[in-house]
Amino acid sequence: MRKGYDYRSLVETLCRHEREEEWFEFKSGNSNPERIGMYISALSNSAALCEHPFGYLIWGVDDSSHRITGTSFNPKKEKKGNMDLESWLAVNLSPRVPFSFITLEFDEGRTVVILEVSAADSQPVSFQNEEYIRIASAIQPLKKYPEIERKLWLSFDRESIEAKLADSDLTIEELSSMLALDEYFVMQSLPMPSSEEKKIKTFIQEGFVTVEDNGKYGITTAGALLFARNILAFPSLASKALRLVIYSDDSKLNARNDITFAEGYAVSFNSICSRIEDELKKIENIGSVYREEKSLLPVAAVREVVANLLIHQDLTARGSSPCVDVFTNRMEATNSGALLVPKDRIIDAPPKVRNEVIAAFLRRMHFCEERGSGFDRIEEGLGVMHLPSVLVETDDDFTRVILAWPDSFQQWSVRDKLRTVYYSTCLDYIRGRSTTNASVRNRLGLPEKDISIVSRLVQSAVTEGLLKLEDPASGPKARKYIPYWA
Repeated sequence: MRKGYDYRSLVETLCRHEREEEWFEFKSGNSNPERIGMYISALSNSAALCEHPFGYLIWGVDDSSHRITGTSFNPKKEKKGNMDLESWLAVNLSPRVPFSFITLEFDEGRTVVILEVSAADSQPVSFQNEEYIRIASAIQPLKKYPEIERKLWLSFDRESIEAKLADSDLTIEELSSMLALDEYFVMQSLPMPSSEEKKIKTFIQEGFVTVEDNGKYGITTAGALLFARNILAFPSLASKALRLVIYSDDSKLNARNDITFAEGYAVSFNSICSRIEDELKKIENIGSVYREEKSLLPVAAVREVVANLLIHQDLTARGSSPCVDVFTNRMEATNSGALLVPKDRIIDAPPKVRNEVIAAFLRRMHFCEERGSGFDRIEEGLGVMHLPSVLVETDDDFTRVILAWPDSFQQWSVRDKLRTVYYSTCLDYIRGRSTTNASVRNRLGLPEKDISIVSRLVQSAVTEGLLKLEDPASGPKARKYIPYWA
């Protein structure tokens, strides 16, 4: 039983259906325990197949006219042998799918009893070792329908965390107060619908909002994270609001600002990036008169890092916020969840995305690049500014992306230099360009007099197995390099 859920509206809404569906049925009588157990199995499996979170068996409604007639069935008084009905049903179900009986009183003393059953979520639900399904209005053994059984198993992999409800049982007014509906149309320069109902219809089509069985509305995780007026208002998502922490030096000892962006990602993305970009600006004096404002990092790279931070976080992790830390010498973006591809293949690996709905919408808004090209763009931007390539740290439960801006090449560590040579060669390779000592020197921003430094650095990358010669038979002046995996 869902606390506070409007079950009266549920009954009234289901009664308006032209016919019963596979995930709900009306009954006037029939309190046979074995039959009820079969219904629990059948409704749970059918609800999963129909992508409904619950199935229902309702006593006290005529199954022909859908008129509320009332019932004398009282599940609290029913027994099977020496056991209460609910306990007996529970021990005969596998797995023990959640179910509950809800009793309602309507006008004129008419009692309605609802059996609410959660949809199967990892395997078919069986009763007394038999799995059932509803075919039209009949309960049938699932094993008689192998094609339906196959579809049922496939359905267990269908729902992502993004589709799960962050809030439910909402009226139009409540929904409008929780989601920034207008922002969707403003940011895409679309005509503003004339009513809240029409705006909500678009959100339903996007998968951001659902219509519940009682006629009210639910907000999906994706809908809340993208368009919430306040993510903190959703208890299950409160830790997913992005934090930006600004430090006074290069350590975490002296934070001078800690900002939580509570609006949904689509609503607040530009504000987040603008705030970070403001922190990354420095003033350069040009001559004795002019002053020029320059960014410490490429703007496009910053936006890609922030977008990746949001897109690739593990939404099932609790208590960890996506966070951007800005120091005086670097920016770190940390989210929950391990990196989905090997660190050394971020430039070329086939893309993998944890949260496809969020990713697809942010791409549509041009907040980030198309699938698989985000790190390409980051490397390209860092190359233009002759900065070290991105450093990625990852473990089982986190990923951290670090962009640094040392004052000079002499401040680069050996690992910075080798990583940059490797990633720039990867980018060259996938774009069909040749990597030479000259192209590496240009990537590092070194003058021609430092050609020997570059030669030693490239040779070190070959020795460490990061690069290899494109043509092993080529002479020293004609050597070209490719990544080790090419």
